[in-house]
Amino acid sequence: MVRIDDLALFVRSAALGSFSNAAREVDLLPGQVSAAIKRLERELNIRLFARSTRSLRLTAEGEQYLPFACEALRNLREGQDRLHQEPAGLHGLLQIAAPSDLGRNVLLPWITGFRQDHPHLQVRLYLSDQVADVFKDPVDVAFRYGIMDDASYVALPLAAENRRVVVASPAYLARRGRPTIPADLAGHDCLTFVLRGRVYDKWRFYPDGKPQAVGVSGGLTSDDAEVVRRLAIAGEGIAYKSWLDVCHDVRAGRLEVVLKAYGGDLVPLHLICPHRRQFSPAVRLLYERLKPGCEALQREYLALFDGAPKENPATARPRGSAIAARRNNSA
Repeated sequence: MVRIDDLALFVRSAALGSFSNAAREVDLLPGQVSAAIKRLERELNIRLFARSTRSLRLTAEGEQYLPFACEALRNLREGQDRLHQEPAGLHGLLQIAAPSDLGRNVLLPWITGFRQDHPHLQVRLYLSDQVADVFKDPVDVAFRYGIMDDASYVALPLAAENRRVVVASPAYLARRGRPTIPADLAGHDCLTFVLRGRVYDKWRFYPDGKPQAVGVSGGLTSDDAEVVRRLAIAGEGIAYKSWLDVCHDVRAGRLEVVLKAYGGDLVPLHLICPHRRQFSPAVRLLYERLKPGCEALQREYLALFDGAPKENPATARPRGSAIAARRNNSA
């Protein structure tokens, strides 16, 4: 008979690509995880992983079995939660993944307030600029920027018109001057972001709705979006950030938006679930709690720009209450 613990270790080993990392999560020895996987393979009469001294990867059979294992664990957790339902309100565990600075500077106060309103609900919050895989990682919902296209998961819009903006501190602009067209960025210190080893040093603008990519450079680069924001506030350079990530800084005068006449990338914010069955009462109420706040911040953007950045026709999307989408690597 398949053991639930063995199944859970299989899912985490697949997600982390390592028996050692999976063992560290649950305070076991790597040999104990390896033994659990072997036991599961004997029960299933298949080989789940191809192992070597340097790598661990799923076999074709392991890839095929993984979504069923994930689904089984989700169903068991949902059943356990329902057995412990309390009439007083929400209950159980809600696991949330969010980008680094959005989570810290925008979502955190709202999520803590939501938790205070539902004291029987446990919330586990994962903040990282690495894009969460809602099918493999231990999360129920994730906040994600970007255009959502296909139908492998459910995407609920929070800020459909959110865009990237160019920002700098007043001190930097006083010292180095204010760019007036995107080409002026070549003469400035630009703070670039690294994701999965790639430096994002091409900033896109849409004058008159036509895409224009501008190469930028600078002496400071980070793989943490929150660090890029802090560097901009400290006057170390110019950043190209999601409006939601910097709106509070602009309101407080810590940062100023430049190049207002040029629309940056459209990066809508969504709350995503692996499938509709995970649209639980906790997720629904969280979404209803956050959507008005996100829309209010979006209205601030529209008021600030007074309609200057035009929607890029190439990325325009139909608006709706929910969009089903595929796994997307937008951060």
